[in-house]
Amino acid sequence: MLQFQQLRILLVGILIFSLSPLFGQVPSSHYQNLDYRLIGPFRASRTVGGVGIPSQPNVFFMGVNNGGVWKTDDYGRTWFPIFDDAPTGSVGDIAVAPSNPDIIYVGSGEGLHRPDLGVGDGIFKSIDGGKTWTHIGLNDIQQVGRLIVHPTDPDIVFVAGLGHPYGPNEQRGVFKTVDGGKTWKKVLYINENTGAIQVEFDPNNPSILFADMWEHQEGPWENAAFSGPNSGLYKSTDGGETWRKITKGLPGADQGLGRIGVGIAPSNSNIMFATVDARDNGGIYKSVDGGESWSLIHQDRRLWGRGGDFAEIKVHPKDPNRVYVANIASYTSADGGKTWSSLKGAPGGDDYHRIWINPLNPDIMLFVADQGAVVTVNAGRTWSSWYNQPTTQLYHVTTDNAFPYWVYGGQQESGAIGVASRGNGGQISFREFMGVGADEYAYVAPDPKILILFMEAE
Repeated sequence: MLQFQQLRILLVGILIFSLSPLFGQVPSSHYQNLDYRLIGPFRASRTVGGVGIPSQPNVFFMGVNNGGVWKTDDYGRTWFPIFDDAPTGSVGDIAVAPSNPDIIYVGSGEGLHRPDLGVGDGIFKSIDGGKTWTHIGLNDIQQVGRLIVHPTDPDIVFVAGLGHPYGPNEQRGVFKTVDGGKTWKKVLYINENTGAIQVEFDPNNPSILFADMWEHQEGPWENAAFSGPNSGLYKSTDGGETWRKITKGLPGADQGLGRIGVGIAPSNSNIMFATVDARDNGGIYKSVDGGESWSLIHQDRRLWGRGGDFAEIKVHPKDPNRVYVANIASYTSADGGKTWSSLKGAPGGDDYHRIWINPLNPDIMLFVADQGAVVTVNAGRTWSSWYNQPTTQLYHVTTDNAFPYWVYGGQQESGAIGVASRGNGGQISFREFMGVGADEYAYVAPDPKILILFMEAE
């Protein structure tokens, strides 16, 4: 997947390759001092990491699947990159230490199982609010599904490691550090094929944790090459040192259990909700005894039907009956999951991956989707723009012969596009790109003769 950081050098290479047969070898001095130049397009792409700072309601961070970490300090009106010097641009999750917002952890590797993904390079840490970063281990985990920090001790961190997407490896499962990432301990492990996709603290007791283990691998030729019988929900009551599997009321291997996503009510930890992806009896589940037993409350597939891609369910910080689900669109329930209504979808968002709700002011929320990150400050009535994040995933690129030249490619989830290499108003904005009538995986081939005639007519 090509990001805007790569476009410049790619286009220079295309130019050199195309001119060499006509004019001979191009001296390296003609291009060795060229710098990257951002041309966009200013339309976001798939993002799975998102978090805010409760005491700084204007500040949010997003982790882009192949675009690094970005920060906003104006409620999503503008975003700026803070992870460009890192050796990887694929991000699965971000966590800000609740007790010290200058301490930020990033789990690299986008944490999704898809045929089109980017793997990461382990865990990174910043102690200065994202100005500088240090690599702190787990370099072979490749995919991070979730990363959480203890509410009062920023050195205690848990990582849900999904592991290698295309084959077995042992650096997968739930990992714990008590020294800020200097050392790591694998605290929940099943086998070399089963990774962890989520780990969560009980909001009122950090000694209690829940983890979702998911036995699944990709094949380069298809979406779901392998799903095994060891998926399931686990609970720890001793700070993550030991775990036991929760089965009462939940589907199991015989019902084709896959990925589970859990959400705990901050106002009453006994109330929990889960999205459960299963061949038989998949749906939305609820627990009223702290996750010990579960009951199926809703089976509308719009809420859970692509459980391999989405398993995000969140409970309002103050109202245990208000629940949010992220799927192809986002939905909400005001009666404890009995009935649901749509909250947000396209334009500016489909395929939602993560929801963050400010615990001090729940009207402020961050949603991240296949179209980047958007912020609401009024419980979803209005949202910030996704046309301010140049994080497009382009699967293929080509150029035409126009002046200024245009760059074309297929953008993840948003169709094929063309973007001008420069604009007429001193900037390249969302006004300088257009849809070109193909899908996200498209190859675009501009006709050079038509373009030359167009240029002559001009």
